[in-house]
Amino acid sequence: MAAAKKNPFGKARVAKVRAGNVAFGGSAPLALIAGPCAMESRSLVLETAEWLAKWAARAHVPFVFKASYDKANRTSASAFRGPGLAKGLEWLAEVKAKWGIPVLTDVHRPEDAAPAAQVADILQLPAFLCRQTDLVVALAETGRVVNIKKGQFLSPWDIRHVIGKVESAGNRRILLTERGASFGYGNLVADMRSLLIMRQFGYPVVFDATHSVQLPGGREGGTGGDGKWAPYLSRAAAATGIDALFWETHPNPPAALSDKDNMLPLTALPGLWQQCLAADATAR
Repeated sequence: MAAAKKNPFGKARVAKVRAGNVAFGGSAPLALIAGPCAMESRSLVLETAEWLAKWAARAHVPFVFKASYDKANRTSASAFRGPGLAKGLEWLAEVKAKWGIPVLTDVHRPEDAAPAAQVADILQLPAFLCRQTDLVVALAETGRVVNIKKGQFLSPWDIRHVIGKVESAGNRRILLTERGASFGYGNLVADMRSLLIMRQFGYPVVFDATHSVQLPGGREGGTGGDGKWAPYLSRAAAATGIDALFWETHPNPPAALSDKDNMLPLTALPGLWQQCLAADATAR
């Protein structure tokens, strides 16, 4: 694992990990990973990416666009999943070509890792699948940045075993993402201590605010959530000390086909980002 050096205040300094033109960790500024939960349509993907890319350029936000071509971890068999691998990668390639921004997508099957790596700068290991060794190694072997979503069932110190699987394939381009921990039935809690604990492993840490306010199985046949808490948790994480924020966002969250209860509206992002930058400054 990457060696973590401590600053005088005891918070670990982490290695810098680069994805395209965005750097995470080291002395790099706070970065943002944002986009819709699922690729509902080509028009939604391109319109959302355009809005985010233009805002990020104006506001000098180090920005990675995220979207999922297949939401395989759904509560119900009838839930919307997305366009699938081929079409989804085609849309992500279009985003990269038009806006010159790095892109992230999650991968659920080992056989999808290599084709996804042809387009995506960051391959995301889903939280529910973070113990699946074949998938972890397949992602690592692509050489792309691997964003490890810490499972809701894992303690922050147990993430070291997932890190070890990625490193066993010779890949040290790793991000660690906190997205809440199971707290009884149908609820998650965000423990800010986990951000500092995971940072001790020497890799950049990301806080996923919108998944941290999910209520798993909280609505009939699906996962609920309470998005109004996401800004509060975002500011708290930035003040605690992180390297990036992760926000799922949508032009009209109530109409979204996945995670509609916890996504942030696009128009909320500029103001919230400025608040998080101020909090980040205190942590640095």
